[in-house]
Amino acid sequence: MNIALAAHDEKKDLMVEFCMAYTAILKKHNLCATGTTGNIITNLTSLNVERFLVGKQGGTEQIGSRISFNEIDMLIFFRVSSDVVSNDPSVSILLKLCDNYNVPFATNLATAEVLVRALERGELDWRDVVNPKF
Repeated sequence: MNIALAAHDEKKDLMVEFCMAYTAILKKHNLCATGTTGNIITNLTSLNVERFLVGKQGGTEQIGSRISFNEIDMLIFFRVSSDVVSNDPSVSILLKLCDNYNVPFATNLATAEVLVRALERGELDWRDVVNPKF
């Protein structure tokens, strides 16, 4: 599975903790992330992460493009829910793309844990039918 990771600045520590807790599961999959998030995960965990641009410089758009081409199977984006940040158009676009392309999208720790546990049990294997790996 191809899993995209992103986190607002205030949630980057949470993303690292999440990745550390679920390293055994995540290392079996292809990970990509926005620039800063990817750098932090790579530096602080044993995970291999393909890094895109920094989110504000186009990283979220790169993830969106991959979703549009059916190259992302799951998105975990730990975001701040304040009014200023929650109106971020790039997050809204990612949400719409995930809805359009049936990509599971977690925006908080609880949902991310449910998705990763489902991934471990094979409950997201239907994505391989939608997105066959050649």
